[in-house]
Amino acid sequence: MIRKYEVKDVDGIIDTWYQASMLAHPFLDSRFIEQEKHNIRNVYLPNTDTWVFESDNEVVAFIAMIENEVGAIFAKPDFHGQGIGKQLMDFVAEKNETLEVEVFQNNSIGRAFYEKYGFSEIGNHIHEETGFKLLRLRYEKNK
Repeated sequence: MIRKYEVKDVDGIIDTWYQASMLAHPFLDSRFIEQEKHNIRNVYLPNTDTWVFESDNEVVAFIAMIENEVGAIFAKPDFHGQGIGKQLMDFVAEKNETLEVEVFQNNSIGRAFYEKYGFSEIGNHIHEETGFKLLRLRYEKNK
């Protein structure tokens, strides 16, 4: 079930992000990962429109939006391949003609998901904090 994020979901969101990040981002430094945990709680969640996917009263996936930009979409690894990410993406695509996202070039899991959904690369740059390349992708609903 998709529902609006509530403050009680913070720990579940961070746990979901951490589990998925360990799988998708093994190239990231542990200090960066720890800083991101802090940022999710104190910077990102207060400034995004976030939706969670709940299964048996547990947050198992979430999507965080800043206008039409996907700031984050993550699912716990045990729930990968079940269509939950697609459901979350469909949910936000209903409200937006276009969607944009940045994904690390080294994140083959994320890149495959976005490509399957119909995103295409429109640019790239180096992520200052990590030195890794980020790809900027766009999805156009009526294309």
